[in-house]
Amino acid sequence: MDTELRAQLVAAIASNELLQTSFDNIHELLDASDNPVYETAVSELANDGQWRELNNRFFKKLAFGTGGLRGRSIGEIITRVEQGSAAAYERPEHPCVGTATLNFYNITKATLGLVKQLKKSYTGEGKPSIALARDTRFFGKAFAECAAKVANENGVDIFLFPQPRSTPELSFAVRHLGTTAGIVLTASHNPPHDNGFKAYGRDGAQLVDPDASEVIAEVNSIKGENYEPLLAEQQGRTTELGAEMDEIYMERLKSLLLNPELVKSKSGLKIVFTNIHGTGGTIAPHILRRLGFRCDTVHEQDSEDGAFPTVKSPNPENAEALQMGIDQAEASNADVVIGTDPDSDRMGVAVRNGAGDMTLLTGNQIGSLIAYYRLEMFTSQGILNEGNCDKATLVKTFVTTELQQAIADSFGVSVVNTLTGFKYIGGKLRKYENQIPTKLRAQYRNLSDEKTRALRLEHSKFFVFGGEESYGYLGGDFLRDKDGNGAAVMFAEVAAYANSLSITAVELLDQLYAKHGVYLEGQHAETLTGADGADKIQRLAQTYIDRPPTEIDGTSVERVRDFANQDNVDEEGDPVPKEKMVFVDLADGRAFAVRPSGTEPKIKYYVYYRPKSAPAAVLSDEQLVAAKISAEASFGSLKEAIVTDMRSRLG
Repeated sequence: MDTELRAQLVAAIASNELLQTSFDNIHELLDASDNPVYETAVSELANDGQWRELNNRFFKKLAFGTGGLRGRSIGEIITRVEQGSAAAYERPEHPCVGTATLNFYNITKATLGLVKQLKKSYTGEGKPSIALARDTRFFGKAFAECAAKVANENGVDIFLFPQPRSTPELSFAVRHLGTTAGIVLTASHNPPHDNGFKAYGRDGAQLVDPDASEVIAEVNSIKGENYEPLLAEQQGRTTELGAEMDEIYMERLKSLLLNPELVKSKSGLKIVFTNIHGTGGTIAPHILRRLGFRCDTVHEQDSEDGAFPTVKSPNPENAEALQMGIDQAEASNADVVIGTDPDSDRMGVAVRNGAGDMTLLTGNQIGSLIAYYRLEMFTSQGILNEGNCDKATLVKTFVTTELQQAIADSFGVSVVNTLTGFKYIGGKLRKYENQIPTKLRAQYRNLSDEKTRALRLEHSKFFVFGGEESYGYLGGDFLRDKDGNGAAVMFAEVAAYANSLSITAVELLDQLYAKHGVYLEGQHAETLTGADGADKIQRLAQTYIDRPPTEIDGTSVERVRDFANQDNVDEEGDPVPKEKMVFVDLADGRAFAVRPSGTEPKIKYYVYYRPKSAPAAVLSDEQLVAAKISAEASFGSLKEAIVTDMRSRLG
């Protein structure tokens, strides 16, 4: 580090403008790299007195959360050296310099850490291998090339998607190709300035402990981004993937369709699909058409563009992100709008209600409809019956609606709850696969869904469906992450099924409410950015552990589950990993949960209205209307009370 710059930074610490951790991380970055852009960017920000920006970039080192590494690749303030030769309206020439940001420094360290862990644990023949994909985000192509180069030069083969591909297809490729690991470069539905690095194990699921901790330990042991490449004959090689893998993946997606004849009979159902400038357009509309659905796309959003120019946020759970699709559906009299996020692992929908108006469904509602339909079909087809339904299960997260529990109970099927993050659902699938005898398990990945289902029903658990409230769903065991492409297939079939009953998907949901009671769920997310925000989030989350509420919205608290400090086990007796989440159950059946996000600078509140017990009989139309009005008022009151309490805790 330049002497003058060092003195400037030391003075900023003394005046409380720069955090000590920021200084330490700046020192480590500059001492461990000879990239001139790094020091120039830090000097620019220091000279301009941009200490908040420096703290935001350097207050921590990126670490794996529920979605791996994720951070800004474009700074809130872009330095002149980062902008480089790019015009003001273009993506900067260089990514954001920092230890808390996503750039070549962190991509290199993360890849090196993963490679080191793979080589230490690898017992197969030849070299370890990694399947590598990226979505449409800024710097994605350059980051992918960087990761491939690092892996190759350190003795690992790469199977590379040179063009943008979805996260679920990457997970599928890991399993299909039998690679040792996988990497996908994405920040999911985050704003355009973000990017990320997600690591996958050999089973196609995101890394969980102990592997994740081992990778982090390797990453933390690496000083800088410089390394000595292996001799040419010891290096790995890169094999490019493309259309042939798309075809294999789409062939497996066909198995998610449970009643092809139903779809054929309802071929008039019209779908509008949008990939919101992401990767979903490569697969979703094509597989929907092949299966017999009528599917148009939103042409203005077909382009793969990391700026996501037609939306405020590329998040399909937001009405605004689907608005162009809804407008097109209104103009063409389409029945369903389906949208996927940039890496096509999440899916949101809007459907017509009984009055013909387009209605946005929540992730909880979408998941409940798919779960119900799949259980109904498997039961009506005799695949599930009284003799084996105890060997079938839904897997969901703790913060996902309890309506799915009520639905599963009605079919005699179990539910297993996991922490937030699809990697934990993937962990359950790994467990079920590993319970199959070794000799039978050897060919598991090459078997049809029908044959793997038979093995699971006999030896472990048949995974019917898995999902999380944040618009992530999975219906098959041929990949191990949430799948927006597969979800599009599953929900399109739900819509066709409802149509076959002469009702809409919204009215089908009402039938579930009439039988099981009204369930309402919602969120409040408090965004607190930067180094100060990160500290506030952690302190606020800690207050619910130190001072859990005893009463809220005039109702006493019946139970508090502290997932950070209490020892918890799931429904199968497996230990639940520790996580800073508190779940509060009220005496009247309502509940809320609070947890810091693992991928965004937010603290999230999950709010629930749940009936204390199921209705004694199926509610009439009039009773259902009254129950909804009462539920909405009670839900709204609880949410307001939670936010008020949060404000007081923040101070």
